[in-house]
Amino acid sequence: MKTTLQLEEIAMLALGIYLYNTLPYPWWLFLALFLAPDIGMLGYLINIKIGALLYNIFHHKGLAIGIYGIGIYSTNPILQLAGILLFSHAAFDRILGYDLKYEKGFKFTHLGDLGKKN
Repeated sequence: MKTTLQLEEIAMLALGIYLYNTLPYPWWLFLALFLAPDIGMLGYLINIKIGALLYNIFHHKGLAIGIYGIGIYSTNPILQLAGILLFSHAAFDRILGYDLKYEKGFKFTHLGDLGKKN
């Protein structure tokens, strides 16, 4: 099942890359901003609950799709860029096993504990 989920996330990352290609921005910008959603991890400096909340906000694909949709509707390429980056980054993190977090700690995710062999 893990392989199937990873293949699905690879397809989503490919979709994000394809959608980025429709925007009027250079490729280096995608690469430069790709890790920007990880700024949500700074919440862990405050406490575990805030860290999990911020991490999950910055890695929520539904929110990413919503931002992208608003960008499409308003013909705002910056919102489209933000949505694509959030979506693509979340897919990449899930390929690596970094899923949405529980408030118990960073290693406790919605698809299992990090580092634990499933």
